[in-house]
Amino acid sequence: VSMYGALVRLAAVPALGYTGWRARRDGGRRYWRQRRGRDLPAGPFDDWLHCASVGEVRAAAPLVRALLGAGRRVLLTTNTPTGAAAARPLLGEQGVHAYLPLDLPGAVRRFLATVRPRCALIVETELWPNLFAACERRGVPLVIVNGRLSPRTLEAPRWLRRAYGRALASTTACLVRSAGDAVRFRALGMAPERVQVL
Repeated sequence: VSMYGALVRLAAVPALGYTGWRARRDGGRRYWRQRRGRDLPAGPFDDWLHCASVGEVRAAAPLVRALLGAGRRVLLTTNTPTGAAAARPLLGEQGVHAYLPLDLPGAVRRFLATVRPRCALIVETELWPNLFAACERRGVPLVIVNGRLSPRTLEAPRWLRRAYGRALASTTACLVRSAGDAVRFRALGMAPERVQVL
């Protein structure tokens, strides 16, 4: 078992506790259930975009509008209720919102089995090793869009850098914001030919 896998197991109880607290405070039952990979919208979806919160939803808005305008079935996930609130007017009646599950193996498996995305677009940079590996196992192409990494990421503990490297090895392509970001993604283990500066 990797260090990341062991720590995920140790962190599962506090993470679920925090999720329950957040659900009671502002997320509600849907937040609680979906963060555990349950009560999700049924797929398949042509495109699944993940935006952590409000800033990422705003950054992704032109892409979401283009996909919806092309008649594609779009699922947009967020981590937060504020992100969900920002997504609703953007998606309108065509798109669907859900909460991304915690990076726990069971929750991730349930999520992918239910929503059945044909491709995954991760806006900005959230490296979830269990989720990325599960997408690879299911044959779901995964692209990091508008990717960026701070220099501090390369100063993370070695076990965490290894986990990030495994996640990036599962990634189809990485579309980054700057040449510096491209260097940092490659330093974490992303194949050079899969990184493109936009």
